[in-house]
Amino acid sequence: MRFLLTVVPIIAALIIAACSPSSPDAGSAAAPPAASSAAADATPAPGKNAPANPALGSPGWYAWVDKTLAVSDDGHGPRPDTPAWNQAVNAKLGQEAPQSAPGSLEWQQAVDALLRTRVATH
Repeated sequence: MRFLLTVVPIIAALIIAACSPSSPDAGSAAAPPAASSAAADATPAPGKNAPANPALGSPGWYAWVDKTLAVSDDGHGPRPDTPAWNQAVNAKLGQEAPQSAPGSLEWQQAVDALLRTRVATH
């Protein structure tokens, strides 16, 4: 019994020590990520900001969708506005992919709306 009364508090103390910050500086170290996230909000990552008023099907719109979904990798992959690229977009979207014919105006509108929602929430 004495063994349990000695070991249990020591184990609890070790668990608490392992889960807590190792030094008082750890609290101040958490501040820079908040500052960096503010900086990240000021300059969004490439491809993560929706173009202001792109015409659906325009080269700018295709480039934005391509960057946002990372369809092509450094120029490797299907060219935008091709059936292979449309299928790659559907594959990247997974279950959220529009049910309309890939490449159609309805499909482009659905992809645009979905990606704008994703960009706005991330």
